[in-house]
Parts: sequence; C-alpha cells; structure tokens
Amino acid sequence: VKSREEVEVRFTLNGDMVSGRATSRLLLSDFLRDVLGNTGTHVGCEHGVCGACTMRVEGRAVRSCLTLAVQVEGKKVETVEGLDEGGKLAVLQEKFIEHSSVQCGFCIPGILMSLAELLEQGKPVGEEGIRELLSGHLCRCTGY
Repeated sequence: VKSREEVEVRFTLNGDMVSGRATSRLLLSDFLRDVLGNTGTHVGCEHGVCGACTMRVEGRAVRSCLTLAVQVEGKKVETVEGLDEGGKLAVLQEKFIEHSSVQCGFCIPGILMSLAELLEQGKPVGEEGIRELLSGHLCRCTGY
C-alpha cells in the first residue's frame, strides 16, 4: 500500500466493532480522534515519551502516537472511555478524584490505562512497582 492510499481498518474499540479509512502512515491516536471522533485519548509529545496517549491493544498498554492504525486491524483496543462501568466512572477513576489525583487531567487517561493493565494482572504491587509504572508518564501539573 502506498502511503497516500487509504485502506479500511476494522477493530474492536471498547467492546464495539468500528471501522474507518486510513492511510498506511496514519497514527492510531489520530485515527481515533480524527476519523472515529474518540477524543478521550490525549496526544502530548507525539514521540512516545509523555504517556498521555497510552491505551491498551490486546490488553497491553501501548503508545498510540507510535502505533499505526493499520497495526490494530482485527484487534481489541481499549481507551479510557472503555473504563466506564455502565455510564458511571470506573472505581479507578473515582479513586483518582477522591484522592485529588487530578489537576488539569491531560495526562490522566494514559495513566489510568497503564494502571488498568496492572490491576488486571492481579499481582500484588508495592510502591516501587507503581513508581516504575508511572515512570513512563509525565505530568506537567504535578512536576512528575
């Protein structure tokens, strides 16, 4: 496929089958926001450094600014919108609010997606493990 030719990309997004047209070079973050109108995933640095664009593909946290839309063909993709529980905030989201862990909120979707992967693994994790997980995320508000 030449870089300007569009192909149909189909995948499961937050439990629903979705599709749209994408060039071979269109990033997943741009596809979600511009083609599908799914704006919960934020784009910060566009270099995979800040973690704001983190989502899960097949249950694994990935940087959507480094992933091509065509790479998720036929796969299961989950964004922060997929964390809600029947129209309510997920427990993880509620805990962030309860503990005043949200300031501007720009980095939070990516952090939540990384934490969701960690929680699904069901392994006990201490402070060091959480620090390691968060080391892949930058937050300008808190200086982290």
